Amino acid sequence: MTCKGCSASVRHSQAEVAELIKEQLMLEDDLVDDDVYQARLVTCESCPHLQYETTCGYCGCFVAFRAKLAYKKCPDPAGARWG
Repeated sequence: MTCKGCSASVRHSQAEVAELIKEQLMLEDDLVDDDVYQARLVTCESCPHLQYETTCGYCGCFVAFRAKLAYKKCPDPAGARWG
């Protein structure tokens, strides 16, 4: 689910991203609850490294996917932003 190699001209609509994430999350079982998920998303949305409103500038993941996975951490090399 990463697109780190994408250029600015290759963007997905919010609906396309939501559908991709929904499909991938069906394959996962180690997920955070909705409160943790929403807190992570708020943090990502205020991050200066968020690209295209959907993509983490550090790892290339769709933030809405990575934020839902319990075993993932914020990839910021200066220190994880998720508490």
